[in-house]
Amino acid sequence: MKKNILVIGGSKGIGLETVNLLEGKHNLYVASRSKDNLEGKDINHFTFDVLEDDISELDLPDQLDGLVFCPGSINLKPFKMLKPSDFEKDISLNFMALVKITHKLLDKLKQSEQASIVYFSTVAVQMGMPFHTSVAAAKGAIEGFARSLAAEYAPKFRVNVIAPSLTDTPLASKLLGNDKKKEKMDARHPLKRVGTSHDIASMAAFLLSDDSSWMTGQILGVDGGMSSLNVS
Repeated sequence: MKKNILVIGGSKGIGLETVNLLEGKHNLYVASRSKDNLEGKDINHFTFDVLEDDISELDLPDQLDGLVFCPGSINLKPFKMLKPSDFEKDISLNFMALVKITHKLLDKLKQSEQASIVYFSTVAVQMGMPFHTSVAAAKGAIEGFARSLAAEYAPKFRVNVIAPSLTDTPLASKLLGNDKKKEKMDARHPLKRVGTSHDIASMAAFLLSDDSSWMTGQILGVDGGMSSLNVS
């Protein structure tokens, strides 16, 4: 049976690959600032900015069976070079936008027999990496929020978080801008490569499916072994 699934930020990177994997299999609703890369797809698209627009104004179905929130940032700087406003911006985009959207969609999610929500964090929350104070703070908030939300709404709907390591997406282009940078980042991972959008989106598709119906409140490291293995 087709599900009604909403992907926030589905025009590039992990969001776009998630759309590619779900297209044709479900009733897919995509809300993103741009429609680039989405032309001709079997989806319902809404032009939407998570920082400016109201999700309740979109013509969404009364029932949502899945929600994926993809917008994020990679703001890597030494702590002394960051201003409080930098933290506020990262938290606003990564966390508060997610909270506001989830809150306004609660009634639609509760109409489902068991909806599934998928958020994204980062391996840096659990590992502790230099220059990650701002993004790790914002993503760490997501992890705590997701676990509490999962507990509060079980068994009505499920909430899980994917925590990737560095993934080859447009968002990470500055970190993987040439072969030398990419080789260096590949070598940091036990599996000797950075992630791909497909690696992460495949997990998102699984979490949205009935095959994961006994999973909730989990932080899933799809990170090439980075968070749990030391092979240096």
